Amino acid sequence: MKIINKFNLSSNLYGCIWMVAAMAFFAVEDTLIKFVTSSVPIGQILMMFGLGGASIFFLIALNNNEKITLGDMLSLPMYIRVIFEIIGRLFYVLAISLIPLSTATVIIQATPIVVVAGAAIIFGEKVGWRRWTAILLGLFGVVVIIQPATESFSFLSILALIGMIGFAGRDLASRAAPANLSVFILGLHGFIALAFSGLIYSLWDNSGLVMLDIKIISFMFGTVIFGVAAYTCLMKAMRTGEVSAVTPFRYTRLIFGVTLGIVFFNETLNYSTILGTTFIVISGLFILSRNK
Repeated sequence: MKIINKFNLSSNLYGCIWMVAAMAFFAVEDTLIKFVTSSVPIGQILMMFGLGGASIFFLIALNNNEKITLGDMLSLPMYIRVIFEIIGRLFYVLAISLIPLSTATVIIQATPIVVVAGAAIIFGEKVGWRRWTAILLGLFGVVVIIQPATESFSFLSILALIGMIGFAGRDLASRAAPANLSVFILGLHGFIALAFSGLIYSLWDNSGLVMLDIKIISFMFGTVIFGVAAYTCLMKAMRTGEVSAVTPFRYTRLIFGVTLGIVFFNETLNYSTILGTTFIVISGLFILSRNK
């Protein structure tokens, strides 16, 4: 099988499968978080989520006899990764709590554009004009869904935009992270950063902590499980195939997120959302079918 930029077709295919799975799990995680934001402070949610996820990744790493040392974890890409992780997680959770889940999900779909551009500039991955055309078609689909001049461009929507930039930076930094750091070590690192972002926000917001009932505890437990699964699949995707081939399949999160928003929060799915989603899915499938 022909090799393309050190990755063969199978690598790209497996990477895309990992990415779709990650987006499905992230959508469920978002839904559970939105449920609990009405009764639990944002900072407390982030701290519990971060500590829960970090604990799971720590146990997995120990079980795999992986060395958890500072060494490569203190490299420049890892410092950059932590900063973008904090920005992405904090602002996106704020967006989920303040705007419709479907709106936040739509805005986050701009992430692939930023990641692919970064991969081309930083890692020298070849992105031909056909892929760029398909990516722009996907971006056009997002614009169709957002419909400029509506509430999606309000100040609150900017929170999701900042979160998107944070996630794009995190993914690019993950690509540059030392190869000897496993997915589980990266996950441990990321969730520790998430807990730290919750602590920072709690101190700034001065919201304190609240007692949790059984229902909220079960939701938070589910958030951790789905979050860890999503994070693992995402890191697998980013390290399996080419960034420019795998990343566009982030668009599938749009389908999952919008569907969950309709089912659980009675959000509206209009004609423009259906049309825009169609553009996004078609562009992603086309990108997978192209070698450059």
